[in-house]
Amino acid sequence: MTLEMRNIYKSFGANDVLKDISFSLKGGEICALLGENGAGKSTLMNILGGVLPADSGSILLDGQEVQFPTPAKSLDAGIAFIHQELNLVNDLAIYENMFIGRELKKKSGLLDAAAMMARCREVFAHMDIDLDPAAMVRDLDASYKQIVEIARALLMNASVIIMDEPTTSLTDPEIDRVFDMMRTLQAKGVAIVFISHKLKEVLAVCTRYTVLRDGAMVAQGPVEGVTVDELATHMVGHQVRTESLRQERALGKEVLRAEGLGQENRFHDVSFSLRAGEVLGFTGLLGDGRSELFQAIFGSGGKYRGQLYLEGQPVRVHSTRQALELGIGYVPRDRKENGIIKDMDILENGSIVTWPKNTRLGVLDWAKVREGFSRQVEGLKIKMDSEKDPIGSLSGGNQQKVVLAKWLNAGPKVLIFDNPTQGVDVGAKEDIYDTVLALANQGVAVVVLSSEAQEIIRLCDRALVLYHGRVQGELSGEDMTDQEIMRLATGGETRGRV
Repeated sequence: MTLEMRNIYKSFGANDVLKDISFSLKGGEICALLGENGAGKSTLMNILGGVLPADSGSILLDGQEVQFPTPAKSLDAGIAFIHQELNLVNDLAIYENMFIGRELKKKSGLLDAAAMMARCREVFAHMDIDLDPAAMVRDLDASYKQIVEIARALLMNASVIIMDEPTTSLTDPEIDRVFDMMRTLQAKGVAIVFISHKLKEVLAVCTRYTVLRDGAMVAQGPVEGVTVDELATHMVGHQVRTESLRQERALGKEVLRAEGLGQENRFHDVSFSLRAGEVLGFTGLLGDGRSELFQAIFGSGGKYRGQLYLEGQPVRVHSTRQALELGIGYVPRDRKENGIIKDMDILENGSIVTWPKNTRLGVLDWAKVREGFSRQVEGLKIKMDSEKDPIGSLSGGNQQKVVLAKWLNAGPKVLIFDNPTQGVDVGAKEDIYDTVLALANQGVAVVVLSSEAQEIIRLCDRALVLYHGRVQGELSGEDMTDQEIMRLATGGETRGRV
């Protein structure tokens, strides 16, 4: 199988999204499709997947020109698109998800569950995996849900599988499982397009790479011999910083203190202190309880034991409204579920937190709202056409900046970032890092929750490592290394408790 996309152009109004892109793929290749958010990756794949029409250009399969006016036509031609948000129904069994919309039926018209499960077993055997087709999808971990999506694509005879950020929410063992599956498919001649911002993963699993920047192809070639730094430079057009961003700054008074915080089965006996101008990291492995801990502190995670102090005064936060009034802000990890409101436009999403203070006699002062948001658009380098456009029209990185903008306008005393650069490209990541440091320099007390050790090391003044919901140790300075973070995150002996 060979796939070619030749001289593809696509514009939205005056915005040229794709400019003369030619892309090719052969059976048995895993090709990384790279670029910053907004570079054109999703648009190119949506054209291949029949979601969008190209303005001009052609698509060829095995040398024959084809057209995909709908996603169904693309799938019929053997091209499957596995989106970042998996399209599985948790309350259905695996085989029901695999055949949803294409169910097999008996002559009587009743569903033929036995035939569907048998067909699933054939696909699983082809993939060299052991799964029970009758198992409920809700009982699978995230990696097996990805594998079920892949299996569904093969069930539909896909010879090309597009995988959009498939590892964003996976743990390291789950990522290894998905990569093993990709290599199995590669050996069987399936071609895979791997869209990712995790460049180390690209080097680990891909055979080729293609880089888009501002709608144009800027680099392509074999993965062998290329470095992470070189790929990052292709993506942003200049060398990307990798040095530590920690800065010497005079810290102010204690802003937030926790003493013995606990919540059943989530976190236990957590104590820490945070000062004005400090960047404090919390890290560990998936399930370490850090998100649940700070959701409770922000008033969205239920009741907790222990005591919080804000600027020396005891407080008990019961709601997010109270947290906002106290000066505590929270940028959530799941942008699509908890960070943005899909039915609101960009301006509304970027200002909603400040509406109470910009309202007089029940009327919202939109002039003040726009003034505050405009400052954040400039400072955060948010790329958009119109503030009235839907929030979904923005790339993931720019959506994250809009989420950040609404909190910056609120002027918080404490700002909590939960995995702030998840699903964000290297350029937007550096912009967000600069914003975090600027906040600290302005005296804001900053908390960064992250599963990326390098993010913690580069950005934070010190870090607490959690293990099964407990603080396993505190690291700072030269002791804050990948190895030491992993040692503590896996239950290694502590060198002193906080």
